Amino acid sequence: MNKKVKTLLQYLFFFSLGFFFVWLSVKNINKEEWVQIRYAMLNARYYLAIPVVIILIFGHYIRALRWRLLMEPLGYSPKKANTFFAVMIGYLANQGVPRLGEVLKCTVLAKYEKIPADKLVGTIILERLIDAVTLLIVFGITLAIQPGLYTQIVDQIFNSPGEKEETKVSGLTILLIIIAVIALAVGAWMVLKKKTVKDLRAILKNIAMRVWQGLASIRHLKKRGQFIILTIILWGTYFSGGYLGFQALQETQHYGVKEAFTILSAGSIGMIISPGGIGGYALLIEGTMMLYGLQQSIAAAFGWLLWIVQTFVVLFGGLLSFALLPWYNKSRK
Repeated sequence: MNKKVKTLLQYLFFFSLGFFFVWLSVKNINKEEWVQIRYAMLNARYYLAIPVVIILIFGHYIRALRWRLLMEPLGYSPKKANTFFAVMIGYLANQGVPRLGEVLKCTVLAKYEKIPADKLVGTIILERLIDAVTLLIVFGITLAIQPGLYTQIVDQIFNSPGEKEETKVSGLTILLIIIAVIALAVGAWMVLKKKTVKDLRAILKNIAMRVWQGLASIRHLKKRGQFIILTIILWGTYFSGGYLGFQALQETQHYGVKEAFTILSAGSIGMIISPGGIGGYALLIEGTMMLYGLQQSIAAAFGWLLWIVQTFVVLFGGLLSFALLPWYNKSRK
């Protein structure tokens, strides 16, 4: 298959998946609930968007500082402003084309800081690996304070409200079905590629070794403590944005730390499964908040409100960075 056609099909798949999640998010909302959504959105405390925007932009700046630390062992120390602009441009590109942002932010920084782009690719892979491990830690904390939460979320998403108990599929059953599907897919791949269990074990071992080598490379950083602190601050900004977001709607003001950890976990997955989190983010936040007794219409409004603020930050910050990047470097010269 032609590479361009294959790439186009991948993009269409991800965007179709995003709009499917949008449909899942609103399919059970009736006319009366749409009125409630409109009322909630009209009466939201939009002035709180200002501190949330500031917190999120600060988080992106912290990500840029952390990225610079990963470049130091390579002998490079780019300007903080250029690194931040590159990060924001990367986020902007990811809104339209998944994974393009990772490539673009490397090429942008390489252009203005005279750093070989291929050397930056390794830092991006390491950064994503560290984020994945950090997300697993967040999952662990969320589960520790709320055991059995994720099966409840799955149950909430895949079973319609008001559905009879005997027709519902439990969250545990759905998770087992997902595991079975993955196992069948792996089995089919092994048959088609003529791979044995030994080959599969070797591949998994190789992946585990690469992950370990990536994490172990942190010990070569000159400022390991600073890197860990920046990582904690970065995820702290994500947590704070959601926590403060509870105060935007009257119906969500009583939620606190426990619920903030849950929406951080669910929202992170939502941002991964569709371009820019469209549909997926709001759907998972909606399903999560309904577990805490929030009405579906308000839960949907809350999810979309959080997504809109985050998307605004990326669009505004990314476009502004496109404009400021050449101006900053021209004035620097």
